[in-house]
Amino acid sequence: METKNKPDLSIVIPLYNEERRLSKTFEAIRRFAAVPDVLDFEVVFVDDGSSDGSALLVRDFIHGFKRVHLISHKKNRGKGAAVRTGMLVARGKWRLFMDADMATDLTEFIKFVPSLNAGAQVCIGNRRMAGAEVLVRQPWLREAMGGAYTALANFFTGAGVSDFTCGFKCFSAEAAVEIFSRSVIARWSYDAEILFLAHRLGYAIKEVPVVWKNNGATRVRLWKDTPRAFFDLFRIRIHALLGRYRSIPQQ
Repeated sequence: METKNKPDLSIVIPLYNEERRLSKTFEAIRRFAAVPDVLDFEVVFVDDGSSDGSALLVRDFIHGFKRVHLISHKKNRGKGAAVRTGMLVARGKWRLFMDADMATDLTEFIKFVPSLNAGAQVCIGNRRMAGAEVLVRQPWLREAMGGAYTALANFFTGAGVSDFTCGFKCFSAEAAVEIFSRSVIARWSYDAEILFLAHRLGYAIKEVPVVWKNNGATRVRLWKDTPRAFFDLFRIRIHALLGRYRSIPQQ
């Protein structure tokens, strides 16, 4: 990737077998590019060892949209690892990561801009606070498990946020490097880890209400993956106690 002409915004999108969704992803990027006075931006797709045609579709898209880049992992390393790769190779003043399914549309980033211009270094989308709108809800059991996870994640991280898992989070370039260069969790609870690191490193976390819709298709297997996510919360505390996060304040 080029190092000159750094964009204002980098949009990092992790991919794992997203072939069926990518047409909607590309359309969302085109809509964002058409917004009047939109920031100069780049898109960094990180293909996390997909076995379908995801990478080929992105390469085709790049031919007609030069501000798009593709980074590929040779094998599947986990969503957290893909996000970390993208955030550290991104060049933007601000670096947003989001899901390929566009559960939160890219244009919702516009709501972040006032906080970022005011100096916020970590802004995260929130589906639960006043002003947020959920167009299509998750099944009640997933919502209940999400509430329990949030409570436990706050207990272990001290981050004090009400939505850990909305896949729409933005960081200044400085915060992105400081946080993601220290992160180690590659799969479940990577969101909690990065917010834990942000909190420990002294970055205020600004929550912004967003419009969100459940897309109905998920790879999360509730009864198998949820225990792993909860276990990773313990791992965050263990890593901190053992000093595996480089140079963070102890509490």
